[in-house]
Amino acid sequence: MRDWALAFLIALAPAAALAGAQQYEPLAETVRASLRAALADQDKAVPALEFRNMEDGRQWLNTMSARLMKRIPDRANRTDLLKTIHYYALRNRLDPQLVLGVIEVESGFRKYAVSSAGARGLMQVMPFWVPLIGRQEHNLFRLRTSLIYGCVILRHYLDIENGDYYRALGRYNGSLGKPEYPNLVHTAWRGRWAYAGPTS
Repeated sequence: MRDWALAFLIALAPAAALAGAQQYEPLAETVRASLRAALADQDKAVPALEFRNMEDGRQWLNTMSARLMKRIPDRANRTDLLKTIHYYALRNRLDPQLVLGVIEVESGFRKYAVSSAGARGLMQVMPFWVPLIGRQEHNLFRLRTSLIYGCVILRHYLDIENGDYYRALGRYNGSLGKPEYPNLVHTAWRGRWAYAGPTS
């Protein structure tokens, strides 16, 4: 796909959110345990930036906040979102910039987005995951719940695919084998959300 065509599709992504329909695949018990542990403390743990020094953390947060300002004008909401993304991304051995790219393409940073397939929230998680790996009362529109589920599921797919981002992203979106979605996420991840400084 030509660069200009890809850029055009990305420009449309926030309005058309390319959420797909994740397919259930049996989760290893270690994945289930990880998700249960994360969900158990979602009301206790306060998401915090984990950087080697505070200045690196401040620089990352300020840079990402400036990029997100048009989509989320309220600074407190932006800060909370970015700290939460950073916390759960690192907890699942994911690049926070990748998670930002996934959210941009999946939901356009719309907390209450719902896809035509029924995927919900920022990370467009399919509701079938809730009774399978969580509790019925879990709300996928809740910021932390969406990020916990989304990051654990994405890590699961990366592990299945031995670190192949193209295939893992295809699984996450329910479009395995089709290039559009992985290409869009990769372009957002390595383009708009790229960051030269330390991310942890």
